[in-house]
Amino acid sequence: MEALKRTVTCGELRTADSGREVILNGWVDAKRDHGGFSFINLRDRYGITQIVVDEKTEQPARLHNEYCIAVRGTVRSRPKEMVNKTLSTGEVEVIAAGISVLGECETPPFQIEDETNAKEELRLKYRYLDLRSGGMQRRIALRSAVSFAVREFLTEQGFLEIETPTFIKSTPEGARDYLVPSRLYAGKFYALPQSPQLYKQLLMVSGFDKYFQIARCYRDEDARGDRQPEFTQIDIEMSFVSRDDVLALTESLMAHIFKKTLKIELALNFKRLSYDEAINRFGSDKPDLRFEMELIDFAPFAIKSDFMAFKTALDSGGAVKALVAKNCAAFSRKQIDELESLCKIYKARGMAWFKVSGGGQTQVSLEGGTAKFFTPQAEALCAAINAKPGDLVLVVADSNAKIACTALGAVRKELGRLLELCDPKRFEFVWIIDFPLFERNEEEGRWEAAHHLFSFPQEKYHAVLESDPGAVKGDLYDLVLNGYELASGSIRIHDPVLQKRVFEVVGINEAEAEKKFGFLTDAFKYGAPPHGGIAPGLDRLVMLMAGESSIKEVIAFPKNSFAQSLMDDCPSEISAEQLKELHLQISPV
Repeated sequence: MEALKRTVTCGELRTADSGREVILNGWVDAKRDHGGFSFINLRDRYGITQIVVDEKTEQPARLHNEYCIAVRGTVRSRPKEMVNKTLSTGEVEVIAAGISVLGECETPPFQIEDETNAKEELRLKYRYLDLRSGGMQRRIALRSAVSFAVREFLTEQGFLEIETPTFIKSTPEGARDYLVPSRLYAGKFYALPQSPQLYKQLLMVSGFDKYFQIARCYRDEDARGDRQPEFTQIDIEMSFVSRDDVLALTESLMAHIFKKTLKIELALNFKRLSYDEAINRFGSDKPDLRFEMELIDFAPFAIKSDFMAFKTALDSGGAVKALVAKNCAAFSRKQIDELESLCKIYKARGMAWFKVSGGGQTQVSLEGGTAKFFTPQAEALCAAINAKPGDLVLVVADSNAKIACTALGAVRKELGRLLELCDPKRFEFVWIIDFPLFERNEEEGRWEAAHHLFSFPQEKYHAVLESDPGAVKGDLYDLVLNGYELASGSIRIHDPVLQKRVFEVVGINEAEAEKKFGFLTDAFKYGAPPHGGIAPGLDRLVMLMAGESSIKEVIAFPKNSFAQSLMDDCPSEISAEQLKELHLQISPV
């Protein structure tokens, strides 16, 4: 192999290299025969170089696409009319003296292209081939560059990168744990961490005031486009800080990442919305701000109408919210019904609608759907909600105001997609702050932590922590990018007495708290500092930077939507001997 080892990469050669003797290693991307000579596009992860093969070239009898080969030859400049401007090496080619096969290739199950249209099942089963594509290689390279930029920035800011355990105690953190049975201790289990939450707080108690880790995390929950059973987060924790300190650091981190990797300058001081404002205006706590289309309070017009469903919702303390879909009056009834079906997924009973028509600047009329209930106030209504002829107005009412907002918020998001209002090259960050600390589980009749049990309740709510949990806002914050929750964090509880009060609100008594979290609460008795942190999702961040909609596109070896790896067929059965060693038996379902 020493004689065939590459001296340059396939993306390196330029006009200045003309006359140079080189050796290239790579894969046959394409082969074109022209009688007595042929052209080979040789590919590696750095680029493509055109190889010229003639009757003088020593070459193997067979040479097909995706063969891994070595090429010896001489660089020459191409004539101006033959320059390939789509390639960085397009001004030169290599006249091959000899070609050796380093590895033959069977017919691939799909064509290796810059962006393949092969089915996802095939791409995941033959992921090692999919990763040869230019698109996947660019995205994995971007991920590497982002990770480097994170380490570069945080290290310069005085943070220490500290690893936390992968085998930990199972603690309730919102999702099911992945459990690892112990061979040495029959009937006992380790858990894989859903996050390093407890350990990074212990590091604050230990005096490591600036910690970070690019941490692997594991949650046994249903997979989807932006979720995997194993994922990576940029885990950050700091001592002696306020919320604004964490937000400012995160903004600077994002600015550094985007400048270093995409050459994009981000404006600091991201927008901020309270949780209540985000729900009320956009119907989501992760609003996509690349387009407007805000939710409108339709109650003043509902009250004046004879539409009883709206009035009933208002009389029950609920809300009536509207969206104006600009220039969408041409939507068919089928399209509108599909949007209504989306509302029902979010627990709304239905969606009213009408279209705005009219021939003049000051004259409007309403038609279709529930138009007859609002025709008497058409002029005033359209003026107030800025609805013009050609627009479609969609309205959702519910006795639960949040349901009305979130259902219509889902419609807003879908309209953004349908109307192509979401430019993947535009990046709109927004902070969502002032989250509720607790959520009511109506089925079980108890309060639960909205994020996790260690978030600090804002001081003005300490007096009503037990008497009115639903009113309590936490020192919680989410960073949202283009409609995705990119990061979540909070200022943490460091006072054991306050932590005990929060445990009691969610029904965890002292004995249970000691059993599940004793190692953390015990540590708080030894001079715990005020601290807080945040954890941006690396997978989602790179996905959005790459303009993709699935994190599978930025993970080298992801699972499918059923949490399976088609390439190595896992999860898989284990032998009876392994089960015996682990003191386990498999029971039929």
